[in-house]
Amino acid sequence: MHVRACNDGRICIPFVVGNDLSRTWVFTKDAGGLMLKHDHRHRDGSADSITLYGGHTTNSGTAAMQFFPADQQRTNMLPAAGGNVWWVEMLPGKYFTYNLRRMGSHRLFSIRFDISKTIAAPVAPWGWKDE
Repeated sequence: MHVRACNDGRICIPFVVGNDLSRTWVFTKDAGGLMLKHDHRHRDGSADSITLYGGHTTNSGTAAMQFFPADQQRTNMLPAAGGNVWWVEMLPGKYFTYNLRRMGSHRLFSIRFDISKTIAAPVAPWGWKDE
């Protein structure tokens, strides 16, 4: 993961897995809190049929942790995922953690990134357009 774009209202973080450049986490700020959307693209840059799903914070969270329960759009796309909760944790200068729990199941995904060292940014994710 790396921060590809950051401004006052939006942060874009591509999540690269091997040669797969299809995923970008998009965090936006609005009057009600923070929104997390998952932007999924095909190699040609076109949107995946399941993209821009996610959730909105339901409370203020903390500077180090934010929770994003699945929104109605995600539930409409895949009803079984209506119980998804994503959360991110960060210890500045140490780590960034992305988590997914599907409530009512044993499904849990968690990945922690060491952000203590600077790395070269990978190539742009599929479909990326510089702002």
